[in-house]
Amino acid sequence: MNRQTGFTLTELMITVAILIILAAIAVPNYRGHVLRSQRSDAMAALLRVAAAQEKFYLQNNTYTNDLGASGLDLGTASGDGHFTLQINNADLQGFDAAATATGGQTADKKCAFFSLDEQGTKFARDDDENNTTDICWR
Repeated sequence: MNRQTGFTLTELMITVAILIILAAIAVPNYRGHVLRSQRSDAMAALLRVAAAQEKFYLQNNTYTNDLGASGLDLGTASGDGHFTLQINNADLQGFDAAATATGGQTADKKCAFFSLDEQGTKFARDDDENNTTDICWR
């Protein structure tokens, strides 16, 4: 007797359907995990800005609005380029450094904006301007 072995079309279709369901669950979860992990790019960049601002303050007795000022040379993008950086309201008393999501990171609606001031006060907000500091600065 010759008996053929292999998969039937039904078995193959069931396997493909299971793989599609697993992919439909896994891909969005993976993307969310990647976005959450890239938040650290903003945090690290703002901490570098704060350290550079303190160094600048020690040398010049004032804070600066210029990320490219002598000694800072930080550029306008975070380390991995997921956020744009800027310094707001820098003067003799303090500064406010901000990081705004850019590129693919804008899909992270919960943590679209980070900021840090001269006292180390951390702040974050979502696309709707809601305070999300507790979620984002973990």
